[in-house]
Amino acid sequence: MIEDELLEESDDILFEHKKLVVDPGQSLIRIDKFLNDKLEGVTRSKIQNGIDAGFVKVNDKIVKSNYRVHPADVITISLPKPPRDTDVVPENIALNIVYEDDYLLIINKPPGMVVHPAYQNWSGTLVNALAYHFQQLPTMPGNDGRPGLVHRIDKDTSGLLVIAKDEHTLTHLAKQFFDHSIERKYWAIVWGEPQPEAGTINVNLGRSLKDRRVTAAFPEGDFGRRAVTHYKTLKNLRYVSLIECKLETGRTHQIRAHMKHIGHPLFNDATYGGDQVMKGTVFSKYKQFVDNCFEVMPRQALHAKTLGFVHPHSGKFVQFESELPEDFVQLIDKWEHYVKYN
Repeated sequence: MIEDELLEESDDILFEHKKLVVDPGQSLIRIDKFLNDKLEGVTRSKIQNGIDAGFVKVNDKIVKSNYRVHPADVITISLPKPPRDTDVVPENIALNIVYEDDYLLIINKPPGMVVHPAYQNWSGTLVNALAYHFQQLPTMPGNDGRPGLVHRIDKDTSGLLVIAKDEHTLTHLAKQFFDHSIERKYWAIVWGEPQPEAGTINVNLGRSLKDRRVTAAFPEGDFGRRAVTHYKTLKNLRYVSLIECKLETGRTHQIRAHMKHIGHPLFNDATYGGDQVMKGTVFSKYKQFVDNCFEVMPRQALHAKTLGFVHPHSGKFVQFESELPEDFVQLIDKWEHYVKYN
């Protein structure tokens, strides 16, 4: 089990420090293969070079690449990484601003836009756009290069984000997210018809032990962190359903992983199996209809529709709603038409 997958990220931009504790049930495999499976965004050659240079230790001892990991081994890694300037390059990208005052912004993010610069996405992000349109947005400690950001949503998820304009606003909003007092409601289209039609999913979530890019459910509570999603069905469309999810916690991919766990992955969510025909008939006409729907919605069907919080300066509770993006509206229309005429 990876008990502490990321120990720290050093202030020294030349090295990335990690600590992994090997699962008690881990089979004996070469350490280079083990690390290649566990470290996202790190090439095999970089791992190999790091081992050869002595940057990888097992139980505080330098090992070679043919070392076979054992259960409960403690692996520490200090992999060199290229320095990156945390200064954000301003880019003239249009923003859909739902609300703005002297202290904060509410942005309706389109699908396909990455929120902040990161590996393989150094430009074209929401933060690049913010840097162009606004000056001197605050930054959370240890979060250089992400001015104004209090939270984020996935690249292919659309919907509302709050951006802070000053330190006071940033701090108070961050505290509300930490306390889980922010109201966040998402609309999603999922495969099947959840039973019961409304309920609560209270299942721990954490990085998958098989693929760290994916969030996995741990119903026994032996791993991961507490995650709670309240859902209700808004409309049954025979083989899919339109649902609303209210987040009590805010884990990575929470709605996507929770809905997969209960057998109703989001429509066209490739990461969690929703890009296959999960419900319906075997007729080719139906398969063609679903393929057409996939073309209309070439992403997971998830939209951050409602955002509510206590305004850090007025002290009043404020709530914002967003319109569904065009692909979401078209997808609902197509399924309503199918149900009506088939």
